[in-house]
Amino acid sequence: MKQLFVLLTIILFSYHGYAQDYASIRNSLATGMDEKAKADLDKAWTAPGFTSNAEAFLLKAAVYSTLAMDERNRMTTAGDQLNADAEAAFSKYTTMDKTMKLVTDAIYQNAPVNLYSYYYSDGYKDYSAKNWTIAFSKLKNAVRYSDLLIEKKLLPVQLDTNVLILAAITSENSGAKDEAAKYYGRLADNKIAGEGFESVYRFMVTYAFGKKDMVSFKKYKKNGSELYPLSDFFRFDEVDFAVGLAGKFPEKLKTLESLVLSSPDNYKAWQVMGELIYDELNPQDEKAALPANAQELESKMLKAFNKSAILKPGSELPFLYTGDYFINKAVRINGAKENANADAAKKQALEKDYGIALNAASQPYQKAVSIFAKKTPLADKDKLQYKKAVSYLADISEYNKVMAKSDVAEKQKWAAEQKKWNDLYETIK
Repeated sequence: MKQLFVLLTIILFSYHGYAQDYASIRNSLATGMDEKAKADLDKAWTAPGFTSNAEAFLLKAAVYSTLAMDERNRMTTAGDQLNADAEAAFSKYTTMDKTMKLVTDAIYQNAPVNLYSYYYSDGYKDYSAKNWTIAFSKLKNAVRYSDLLIEKKLLPVQLDTNVLILAAITSENSGAKDEAAKYYGRLADNKIAGEGFESVYRFMVTYAFGKKDMVSFKKYKKNGSELYPLSDFFRFDEVDFAVGLAGKFPEKLKTLESLVLSSPDNYKAWQVMGELIYDELNPQDEKAALPANAQELESKMLKAFNKSAILKPGSELPFLYTGDYFINKAVRINGAKENANADAAKKQALEKDYGIALNAASQPYQKAVSIFAKKTPLADKDKLQYKKAVSYLADISEYNKVMAKSDVAEKQKWAAEQKKWNDLYETIK
């Protein structure tokens, strides 16, 4: 028992001695004698037992970070090294003292404050130079210290918006989208607004949509529209983003297919899907080859237009697109027929396909005509589409009249049909 008492006495005496050293170095730091504080600290650092207490590492962090922020050292190699050593010492302190109770001390709080300031100012320098990756590596540390200072009530704000937006921008521009979402998300979740912050909500809306997180997509779009009511961006819906964000046709189609799967009653999604496939099957370059899966795409397009027609009965668009598609298909087949030269069998097969395609346009055009007939008054663009549909119906009737050949009754039937459409055409003014 006596030996244990002696050992405890030695330990307490030893710590008391080091506490005096800590106090002396603290006093030098408090009175602006930073170099002396470092010299005394470095001298004592190797002494047995000096670093057995967490306070030693916090003291080192405070001394070294203060010197790093000195104008003679800032933005220099020496300053970077001092800051790195201060960072390592502070990290060691936090592992030894989980409560970090000494951080609020008037002198020791300089450690996290200086580390925050160094990373912020150094990161801002790289941000200004557009060294995105390097800037982000520094600014994310500034965020970490900012959060600590706010937690310890050493920074009198609820959120350090300046460092968060810089960390968000640099992480986004360095390609770290998921990291950027963390910082932008914190700003958006706190509904930070004002000049320069609209991009926060734009990013989060786009990011959420890309991740197929429709709950977050709607939340951030709603918040953005409330905070920035004059912005058109937040009026875009899921379909606009599906078409606008996805890359090429396959990605756009895949996104739209996923959207209609989750929202089967979304008229716009079905209609846009049909139009997207229509454009793919009707390339502007008439010589361009159709996709290898053209037949599959045609089936998807017709399904999309049929669905949009059901969801919006008064819309003529799905019927016009369907009619136009089959007319264009008939034109392509006719071109192939003309290039078949002397191959009679091929020409005959193509003639049959031509008639099938041409007649496939009849029903959708008739439905479009029926809708136009009920609309009053008609806009000029509607009149043009109305006349186009009627004109094609007259052409289809004429084709069938010719194909009837010697069948008198069939010829008369199609002649009457042709006259009906031609007469209607003349009434559309």
